[in-house]
Amino acid sequence: MKKIPVIAGILVVLDQIIKYLVVSKLAFTESVNIINNFFRITYMQNTGGAWSILAGNTIILAVLSIIILIFIIYVISKDKKINNPKIISYGLLIGGIIGNLIDRLRLNYVIDYLDFNFGGYYFPVFNLADIAIVIGGIILILVLIKEGD
Repeated sequence: MKKIPVIAGILVVLDQIIKYLVVSKLAFTESVNIINNFFRITYMQNTGGAWSILAGNTIILAVLSIIILIFIIYVISKDKKINNPKIISYGLLIGGIIGNLIDRLRLNYVIDYLDFNFGGYYFPVFNLADIAIVIGGIILILVLIKEGD
């Protein structure tokens, strides 16, 4: 269980460093082409959640993040079957949520920068914290399904 805060802490630090670099090197909405017609680094500010859901509702999203963090910590405290996949999952979820929560509380928006184009479809710009939340959630769902067998 001691590994969960380590994973979360490393993720938060890395997330904040990358966001700092993006903001210090790019103007808002500026892009740097990494892989032509596929991947760019683009500095965006998201006042909402995923796909800008609840845009402009920073306080609601911050409160929801805190409630979810408390719930995850409660689940961890009650989990009798903590294994490595769950440790990784919980660490990724907590680190990702905290990474974006720091932005919301400090800036009133989340810094996004990973910008992909899939054959003309421009996926919404996202960040490392978002990746951690998605991967952590998928791992946890798979583990819970397997435990249910």
